[in-house]
Amino acid sequence: MKKYAIIALAILVVPAMLFAGGASEAEKTEYVFATDATWPPFEYIDEDGNLTGFEVELVPMIGEAVGKTFVVENIPWDTIFAGLRNGQYDAVASGVTVTEERKATIDFSTPINQQGQVLIIDSSRADEITSIDVLAEGARIGVQIGTTGDFALESYPVEIRRYDDIGLAIEDLLNGNLDGAVCDSLIAGDFVLQNENYKDRLTIAGEPFTSEDIAIGVQKGNTELLDMINEGLQILMENGEFDALKAKWGII
Repeated sequence: MKKYAIIALAILVVPAMLFAGGASEAEKTEYVFATDATWPPFEYIDEDGNLTGFEVELVPMIGEAVGKTFVVENIPWDTIFAGLRNGQYDAVASGVTVTEERKATIDFSTPINQQGQVLIIDSSRADEITSIDVLAEGARIGVQIGTTGDFALESYPVEIRRYDDIGLAIEDLLNGNLDGAVCDSLIAGDFVLQNENYKDRLTIAGEPFTSEDIAIGVQKGNTELLDMINEGLQILMENGEFDALKAKWGII
C-alpha cells in the first residue's frame, strides 16, 4: 500500500517539477558572463578598481538589445572554462579565441574581432630580433598560461615560461629575465603603444604569426543563449553601436 502511494505521488510530482523547471528557464532574465580582467582594452581593472573594457561594455549592450540582463563577473583565466562547463556562469566573454579544440566543448557566437599572436621585445633588441622566426633556440619567452599564445609557442624551439597574468611576463621582460613575451596583437598594442610606462621601452617584432577569431562562448548545446547573443550582436552591428564601441576602445 505504501509502495503504491509513493509511486502515485511520484507520478504527480515529476511532471510538476518538469513544468516548474521549464517555466523557470523560460522566465530567466539575467545571465552571467565570466571574464578574466587582465586583457586591456577588452577587459581590465582601471585605476579606480572598476571592471571595464570593450567586452565589459559590449555584454550588457547585447543583453539590452534582446531584452535581457547580461552581467559580467571577473573570473581567473585558469578556471574560466571549467566554470563554464560546470554551470557556474552562463557564458565566457574574455578575448576568447575560437579553436577546434575549444569547439568540442564550447559553442561560439559570431566573431567580435580578429587578431593574432605577436612577439613583444625590448626596444634595444629591435635590430637583433626582427620576428619570432629568428629567435635563438632556447630563447626565454613569457606567455599567459593556457592561452592561444601558449599553445602557439609549442611550435617554436624556445623555452616557454608561463605566467598567471601577461602583465607579469611583461615585467619580467623589462627586468631582463626574458627575451620576449607573446600575447594577442590587441593586448600587445595596449602595452606597447598606449602604456606610458612601457611604450618607449618595448616594441613588437614583425607581424602577427597567427590569425584568430575572437568570440563569446557558451556551454555546448545552449542554443537558446547563443541565439540571443547572436541576435543582439546583429542588432548592434546594424545600428552602428558595435562599431562605435570598437572605435571608443581603439579596436581595429
